[in-house]
Amino acid sequence: MELKVGDIVMLKSGGQPLTVAEVKGDDVLCLWMGAEGDLFRETLPLAVLEQLEELDEDEDDEDEDEE
Repeated sequence: MELKVGDIVMLKSGGQPLTVAEVKGDDVLCLWMGAEGDLFRETLPLAVLEQLEELDEDEDDEDEDEE
């Protein structure tokens, strides 16, 4: 899996979506907002992350038009 800045990932064990801020080898700096609006930052190993598929808004519109 190749990640780039701005990708959305999640821990394989679950949790909330994280935003990739930096990738250095197998280390990924992730940012996310806590429930209270606090910004968190943590460097995580690539092995514990999975990339979430981003749903393109245009695809949503096309699906609705077909119905």
